[in-house]
Amino acid sequence: MAGTVIYEAHPAMFRASPFYFILCVLLIAVFGLGIILLLYWYLKCQATSLTITDHELLYEQGILSKERLAVALRHVRSVQVNQSFLNRIFGVGEVIIATAGDEPEFSVGELPDPHEVREAISRAQAMGVD
Repeated sequence: MAGTVIYEAHPAMFRASPFYFILCVLLIAVFGLGIILLLYWYLKCQATSLTITDHELLYEQGILSKERLAVALRHVRSVQVNQSFLNRIFGVGEVIIATAGDEPEFSVGELPDPHEVREAISRAQAMGVD
């Protein structure tokens, strides 16, 4: 069920793990290994996405093999945002989506501005009620 995209996000690289980024840059100078690590990290971030439409949440992850999960907005019961101290400084965090079941449906880490994700889900749910 395709709908109007309200919000789309990919995990952030530098803001989510600045020390890992610095390590990769140093490894470029020392071994050249850092280029491979940075490329893999970039591809992994680009291959992971959370899309909010007017009807559902779409979570996709994977480079070679894809995992896709769609959850209807009407089934979303809670949206939890977790941020460590460093995450708050760099403006990233983990978003946990829960439905009616006992366990969370899925979580997406290292998203930029996770509170905006929560607000976008609330706006999309409010649009569906009208």
